[in-house]
Amino acid sequence: MTTFSRPVSRRALLSGTAAMAALGLAGCSQTGRERVARYTEEPSRRPAQIVDPSFSSPAVAYGALANAGFVIPAVPYQKIDRRYYRQLVPNVTGEAPGTIVVDTGNHFLYLTREDGMAMRYGVGLGRAGFEWAGKGYIESKQTWPKWFPPDEMIDRQPELEKYRASYDKANDTWLGGMDGGLDNPLGARALYIYKDGKDTLYRIHGSPEWWSIGKSVSSGCVRLINQDIVDLYSRVPEKTPVLVTGALPAVA
Repeated sequence: MTTFSRPVSRRALLSGTAAMAALGLAGCSQTGRERVARYTEEPSRRPAQIVDPSFSSPAVAYGALANAGFVIPAVPYQKIDRRYYRQLVPNVTGEAPGTIVVDTGNHFLYLTREDGMAMRYGVGLGRAGFEWAGKGYIESKQTWPKWFPPDEMIDRQPELEKYRASYDKANDTWLGGMDGGLDNPLGARALYIYKDGKDTLYRIHGSPEWWSIGKSVSSGCVRLINQDIVDLYSRVPEKTPVLVTGALPAVA
C-alpha cells in the first residue's frame, strides 16, 4: 500500500513536488537508555540492572504496547525470520555514529552508535519501480501521523475518496486525510526524509502489516513493525542523516 503523507505546510509540499519531478520519486514509549545500577558493598545483594527493552526477548520487544491512547497489538514474532528482529549488531555500514542506513539488499535498517555497534531493524521496502537510493536527513518526526493517499491512488481505489485532501489557503494547512490510528498505513510513527531542503516524499514509518517485513511491497517508503518504529523514533533527533543503499554485503 502506498504510504505517502503530506506535511502540514504548503511550502514543504511544493518543495516535495519539485523534488519528485527532479528525482523521479514516487509517493509513498519512548525507550530509556541503558542504565546500570551502582554496585553495592553488601555481599548478600546482587546489583540491580535496568535493561533496555530493545535487548529483551522477542516476546517482550514485540508484545502489546500501550501508546498515546492506542494499544499496539502484539506481533506474532514466531512467524517472522529471526534476522529481522530488533537487535544490537556490529556496525558493518562504515557510517559515522548517529546515522540511519537503510540496507535495501538485505531489508535492514541500521542506526549506528558510538561504540562500534548499531541497532538493526527488519524493514519492508519499495516494490519494483518504486525503489530509491541516496542520501538525505530526517526533517521532521510525527507520532500517529495522518495519511494522505495521493490522488493517483484514490483514482485507482475510489473507496479512498473520503481521504482525499484539500488545501486551506487561509490557514496554510491541508484538510482531509486519514487520522492516525491502528489501521493507518503510516503506523505509530513517521520520520520524514528530506534532501537538499526538499521533501523527497519518502518516509520511514511504522506499519500494522508485520508480514511485509523482509519484503519489497511498498510504494517506496521504508516500513517497520510498529514496536520497532516506536523504538527507533525515540533514538533519533531531527536532522539525523539517512543513507539508503544497496551496496552492503549480503547477510545470511
